[in-house]
Amino acid sequence: MDSSSSEMEWRNLSCDSWTETHVSSWLRCIGIKQIYIDKLKEEEVTGPVLTTLPREYFSATIGMRSGQTELLLKKRDELVKSEQEKRKNKSDSCGKGRNDKKENVLVLGQEPKHCSQEPCDRVETENIPTACSDNSASTELALSFCDYRKFDQPEKDCRYVRHNVLPPETGIENLINPCHEYKSLETAHKLDSKRLQTKVASEVLRFACACMNMRANGTIHFGIMDKVRGTHKHGEIIGIPVKNQEDFVDALDNIERCFKGSNQQSDARSCIRNPRFIEVLDKETTEKTWVIEYDVVPKASTVKDKLYSVGVPKFSEKDNKVKYEEKVPYCRVGANTPRIPDDDLVLFIQGLREKDEQREKAESSSNETNVDLREDQKRKLTILLTCGKTHMDNSLFYIIVTNKFHPENLDTISFLVHMNLFCVFDFDPDSKTSGLCSRYKKQKAVNLHFLDDYANESRLGTSDFINSLQLFERTSWIFCNGRNNFPGGEQTCDEKTWIKTRKKKLKKAVSLICNDILPRRSFVVLFLLMSNVEQPLVETFHEFYAEMNGHDFLAVISESNENYKKWSSLAQVSCHMSTLREISIVEMPLSHVDATVQSIQLSKNNLTRTLPVLNGGLCFLKSVEEAMLDSLEIISVDQCDDTKLEIMSEDEIQQIETYFYRGGKIDWKNFWLADKHKCGVIIKRDAYEEASNMLHKIVHRTKDIRPVESVNIYHHPGSGGSTVARQILWSWRTKVRCAVVKQCKEITTVCEHAVRLREHEERDKNNCLPVLLLLEDRNADYIDDLRRELGNVITTKKITPSVLCFILLICNRSNVPERMCRASSSQTVAVTHKLSNAEKPLFSKKLEQLKLQFQPDFILTFVLMSEEFRPSYIADFVKNLLDKIDHSSLITRLIRFVALLNCYVEDSYISVSHCEASLGIATHVDRAQYHAFVDHLSEEARLIFIHLKEESTHISSIRIIHAKVAKEILIQLSANLPQSEIAMDLIKDEVLINHRFNREVFLKFIRALFIRRNKKSRGDPVDTAFSPLIEHVRIERGVQKAVDLMKAAYLALGKDAYVAQQLARLLYTNLRFEEALEWAVEAKSLLPHDTFVLDTLGQVYKRWFYHLYDTLEEKEPSPERGIEIISTALKGISAFRASEKTPKKETVSLNSSYYGEVDVGCRLLKFLSGVDVFSNNTGKSELMQYLLTDYIPAEVKKPWQTFHQQLKGLQKSLYHALECISEDLSYFQTDISEEDEELDARDPEQVHNPREWLTRKSAVYAGFFCIIRDDDIQATDSNNTDRAGPTEKLSPFQRQMKTYKLGGGNVTSILSLLYDRDPLRAGKKLETIIDMYPENLKWNDLDQTELANFIFCQIVLNCTLPGSSKLLSLQKLQDLSKRFITKGKNMSSASALFLLSLLFWPETSEALSSAGSQILLSAIDALQRLCEQKIQHVSPRKSRIVTHFFMGKAKGLNKIVHRSAIEKQIKGTLNERRLKWLGGEVWKTREVVQLLKRVEGWTENGNLFVKGGIREGKIRVFPRYSASLPNGNENVTFYLGFSFDGVVAFDIQVME
Repeated sequence: MDSSSSEMEWRNLSCDSWTETHVSSWLRCIGIKQIYIDKLKEEEVTGPVLTTLPREYFSATIGMRSGQTELLLKKRDELVKSEQEKRKNKSDSCGKGRNDKKENVLVLGQEPKHCSQEPCDRVETENIPTACSDNSASTELALSFCDYRKFDQPEKDCRYVRHNVLPPETGIENLINPCHEYKSLETAHKLDSKRLQTKVASEVLRFACACMNMRANGTIHFGIMDKVRGTHKHGEIIGIPVKNQEDFVDALDNIERCFKGSNQQSDARSCIRNPRFIEVLDKETTEKTWVIEYDVVPKASTVKDKLYSVGVPKFSEKDNKVKYEEKVPYCRVGANTPRIPDDDLVLFIQGLREKDEQREKAESSSNETNVDLREDQKRKLTILLTCGKTHMDNSLFYIIVTNKFHPENLDTISFLVHMNLFCVFDFDPDSKTSGLCSRYKKQKAVNLHFLDDYANESRLGTSDFINSLQLFERTSWIFCNGRNNFPGGEQTCDEKTWIKTRKKKLKKAVSLICNDILPRRSFVVLFLLMSNVEQPLVETFHEFYAEMNGHDFLAVISESNENYKKWSSLAQVSCHMSTLREISIVEMPLSHVDATVQSIQLSKNNLTRTLPVLNGGLCFLKSVEEAMLDSLEIISVDQCDDTKLEIMSEDEIQQIETYFYRGGKIDWKNFWLADKHKCGVIIKRDAYEEASNMLHKIVHRTKDIRPVESVNIYHHPGSGGSTVARQILWSWRTKVRCAVVKQCKEITTVCEHAVRLREHEERDKNNCLPVLLLLEDRNADYIDDLRRELGNVITTKKITPSVLCFILLICNRSNVPERMCRASSSQTVAVTHKLSNAEKPLFSKKLEQLKLQFQPDFILTFVLMSEEFRPSYIADFVKNLLDKIDHSSLITRLIRFVALLNCYVEDSYISVSHCEASLGIATHVDRAQYHAFVDHLSEEARLIFIHLKEESTHISSIRIIHAKVAKEILIQLSANLPQSEIAMDLIKDEVLINHRFNREVFLKFIRALFIRRNKKSRGDPVDTAFSPLIEHVRIERGVQKAVDLMKAAYLALGKDAYVAQQLARLLYTNLRFEEALEWAVEAKSLLPHDTFVLDTLGQVYKRWFYHLYDTLEEKEPSPERGIEIISTALKGISAFRASEKTPKKETVSLNSSYYGEVDVGCRLLKFLSGVDVFSNNTGKSELMQYLLTDYIPAEVKKPWQTFHQQLKGLQKSLYHALECISEDLSYFQTDISEEDEELDARDPEQVHNPREWLTRKSAVYAGFFCIIRDDDIQATDSNNTDRAGPTEKLSPFQRQMKTYKLGGGNVTSILSLLYDRDPLRAGKKLETIIDMYPENLKWNDLDQTELANFIFCQIVLNCTLPGSSKLLSLQKLQDLSKRFITKGKNMSSASALFLLSLLFWPETSEALSSAGSQILLSAIDALQRLCEQKIQHVSPRKSRIVTHFFMGKAKGLNKIVHRSAIEKQIKGTLNERRLKWLGGEVWKTREVVQLLKRVEGWTENGNLFVKGGIREGKIRVFPRYSASLPNGNENVTFYLGFSFDGVVAFDIQVME
């Protein structure tokens, strides 16, 4: 909501309806400083909150100065007063249809007693029904009314609450109902003992005399306001401190002096009860205060035929003693106690006989047994627990707050086991060992927590916090007062200590649950008072009452009336006693509660479900066992059979069906109801049959069995692919074990749970039914890792490799499902919007059936599906819809926002909580008055919105029924309001952006709207440079609009560094380099150590440099003309280097800035060679001298004086960057995560084909420097030739450049030659490279890098041209490699150490000499240490080490087999070949078995070894997949691989 509209709106709304924005506007209007306005807005102070906050809140929490506070409070009082007058006038004009009970009079002026920093703590009020009452009047701020203590009955747990109001003083009603008189003793309580006794006695005895004469019961109360004074109201409970209770008891000793005669004195003693002291609760002070009450009970048998007179005592200050007035009779006239006038005395005495008769009759009537009008407790319990529904299902969460259970009650908790419990606040320290927790845990899984666990001291986001405590997975059992028999955690403490130390923790936990984790109105808090009530339990009630804005969704069950009385007397501080009775079930045995609740629970009390077993039978899966497999949603054979169909209404069944046909995800109940013929049959699309046939072939295959198989379903969004996948699970649940893998679960956890599901209740792990796992919308990395992990476990458990264990049913959305299907047709089906000829009649028939049940508009998604989502049909539907809407309404504005998000952000939605905030719908609603959010929507909005409810968290949200409809709505609406304006309106809506609940998810969608790019690899139709929204705005409205939008998004998302980075990219892409630089620097200031952000700064300079170079008009510019260009290029190189030195992100294996440095460096070299000084015949050699020596040409000396040092270091820096890239590519696989792709600013070739890019850039770099001859560095003459002279005449530098240019300059380029499709060509190139090196090479002829490159060339040449004359023997290469150093500061590079492991690995264990063994061992050890350093900051996904070579059966150099030789033997599509590597089928391929050698070794204490060359020596080998290592100590064989992390083992098999 923008500020201008809110400025106007608050004036027209009741303050009870104000949002935070309205409050801000009002504060601004009255002159409050902006700094305080912002703080109050951050604290979510709405109108109802504003009217309840105490003075201390503004000073302590907000930090407001006294002047500002006084102004605010004064203006607030005026506001509240004017609101009351408006309501009074309104109610007066509606007539006098009010309930006249005095306790319902609303009185203003009380501040809440339970203040919280969080909104919104309300005081319980009584709603006065009127003939014209409306919602706005129902939340009126008022004093809280309360009832009297029960007359003439001992109540030890009775308490009053300070500032609550008792009904006004009363006269005589029916003699039995007591009349009441109040005395405040505001000042008198300070009197000394004698004076205080006299004051009390005078009031009590006069009142008692009147009651006895009137034959009426009565109570006189001290500590209650008897008149309006200051802010105090008549009947207000103030309480008085009591120094000595005996003063009030001894006051009655005046009876003997005040009444006539011994008979009257005796009667007075009999009728006047001793004083009762009722504690007054006051949260604002620790001082104890009391109300003192004297009951007067004039029994007919005592007072009959008597008139009583009393002489009340008065303390004479003059004489300093008590004097007694004349004894006179008193009576009650209304609420007063006057003396009976002498003139009326005779008449009064004559009337006593009638009064005596009335008294006798009244006493007789009251003694008769009343008809027991008990309330219907089953109905009340049902309403309290279901919020008005007829039965209890999983639509609500339940929070239990309880204290110690007695042993006999633990047998009646079945109703709790079958409730959807979110958490339990347990005040019984023994609950885990002998209480409720111990009994509940036997049937359901729980996580045990303390209040400290909810402190969130790590400041995790809401989602991460939920995951860390596994909330929504298992019931969270919170021990609120310690836990016995547990050495850690909190210890048990007494009430006072608990209040001091743990009350704050409880408050934080309750606030977190109510405001951040659970949606409003999605949960009921049930208090079970099972033993003596203590203050901490009541404090929990106060906190929930405050956070939930009242008593709605609260319930109390107490078997004991005594416990309830104590509870209610303490709880009334927050909640009126009558309201407490409304939400309480008292004196109902827990066994009755158990039976009653079970009778309304939708699910039967089944604690087990059934799974199929291999022999055709069934086995049981206990619910507690199932809960331990919480990463899986298990589909049992008897899925949904525990549902009580008999209590499901027709409307509920129809609602389930309608939800599906409107576009909601299908529920298992849909299939179950269809099987029971309670709803229509669900159409099976062709893809269902195709996928089922594939599964059938897999399950019944007898050869070429893989332990982990997969079937892929690719589908257009909204085409029913997810339904097809679930139909398959439903139909296969009796044949195999089926489960859905939940989102956001760790692969290792999923794997562990899948294995446990497979082996549950099975004896032979080689003979189990396979598990069918549904994975929805998972990327390839996740699926590959899961497949690999499952394979590892299968190997570890020694399961026969030919046993089918798991089938992955992979269901992914794609805009091109047919293309995905073609890539792997044997295991992939496509589901599209287009219907086949067989499907069309099925859909037509179904549509006709549905039209008989539903309006077509309310099954629109199915209608669209039947129409195959024809664009013209969608366009016509949307046009007709939008013609009817009010384009200026808030509802239409919401439609625009949802359409924008749904169109551009996959799976996006807006929570109902956000929608209510946006529409200004009041969030404080009770059970009876709650109107669903949907009721506030227009008819058009109801048609296009589908109301979603997240299965686990119950967060309600909305989205448009289908992405294609969302897109069409956006297109048509943007004809009047461009998409850029809609997006701007969205991100400037502070109410939506700052709304607290579910904010994290909402902002994630907003961020994706501006950052997420389209990628073909994800199934998008095209690749985009920016987010599709920004691309659209840039094309339709221009770059500036896109820039403005990004700037607004940057602020809306709290100065998001990645938005700033993308903005810099947008600007430099459109040649606005100065602005791009500003935003890149801004992003850097926010994330100074982020490699992507720092790389973008380099990219700005890079593109700027390219632009300056490309637009240069002169072909041969002067040195002066080149200053700006060179300066920009060098700044870019500096920025890239700064990024290179930054610690790497977890997801980044190589800092991508090396690529940028090479790009800029090579282009800069090209520019320098074109400067006029260096463009003539001798200029090239002069440029080389300038770059490689101390020589500086005169022409550039002054113009380039600030560049000389950097330019002279250019060659070395380029060489270093190329080597770093090469080394990294030697270690790791080159894939990139989807998250990184959004932020990576590199060119596509650098991202997806880095090896080819490196080879090409190496040639460009070397091509520039290899024009020089050896004497060019000493002299200035030069022959500009690219041909090499005799090898002996080549200097080391020349040789290095020549080999670089030919592709032999680094390890990656050399190994890339193995992938040349023409091996002969690659071999000839390698021979040319080898010719560059001296003949009869000795180990000291080359530096270590050149020597390593030379040996790599030899190995690769042997792989491509095995018979080449240029090849050296293995022995010769071993001798040359002995120059490499394996220890110390001067240790050789990783590539050199890798060569040692490759060359010195023995063909047999006996073939290794002692010296060779030492070299091998130290080389492997050094390699592993280097690798550990390299991958310590790299995520496991990115640290997949490439295995380059394998150990072959041949001898000499031929023993070294490159990976490419194995890949040539694997047949099938790219995807199929990848699966064979992942599934281990490679090692079963006949050609591979013939090619590679199986090495013998053994396992020992979890490690793998082979025999070394030295006596009793052994070499440790690391299994590539640790889980493949067998348990125990075994003799094994395996294939040996060589990689940059050492020697590794594949396909480990135990020797028979």
